[in-house]
Amino acid sequence: MKPITTNNLVIRQISNHDAKFILQLLNQNSFIENIGDKQVRTINDALHYIKTGPQQMYQDYGFALHIVCLKDSQQAIGICGLLQRETLPEPDIGFAFLDGFSGKGFGFESAQAILNYEVNDKKLAKVLAITALDNPSSKALLIKLGFVFDKTITLAGMSEESNLYVLE
Repeated sequence: MKPITTNNLVIRQISNHDAKFILQLLNQNSFIENIGDKQVRTINDALHYIKTGPQQMYQDYGFALHIVCLKDSQQAIGICGLLQRETLPEPDIGFAFLDGFSGKGFGFESAQAILNYEVNDKKLAKVLAITALDNPSSKALLIKLGFVFDKTITLAGMSEESNLYVLE
C-alpha cells in the first residue's frame, strides 16, 4: 500500500523499523486498559508482534494496522487500520495513539482516511468497531465517523464485554 497523506498525517505500513514505537505504544497504561495487554515487553517481542500481527494480516487480507505519523516531522504518534478477527464476520477498525497525541483530532483524521481508502479499495460493504464499555472517547470517535452501536459482545479469549459498532 502506498502511504496515505492527509492534511496533518502520513499513514503507512508498519515495518520492523517501528519496533521501538510499537513497544512504547503497547505498554502505555491507556492502551492496556482500553485495548488489552499484548505482552510486548522487549524489542524482540515488538518485532514478533509486527511480524505475526500487522505484516501477516496484510499478507492474508490486504489490510492491517498502519503507523500514523505527523506529516511535518514524520514522528510516529499512533496506529490505525483494519483488522480481521477470527471471531468477527467483517473487518473492524482499530486505533491507538500515544497519550500526548490523543484528543487532538488525529484519531478522526486517520480513521476517516483509512475508511475512505479501504472501503473504496476493497469494496467493503460493512466495517465493524469494538470498544471497551468504559471508553467514552473511542465511542464518540466512532459515532463521529458514522458508526452505529449494534450490541454488546464478549470476544473469544477476553473476559470483559465490549461494545460492537457497525458502519454500513
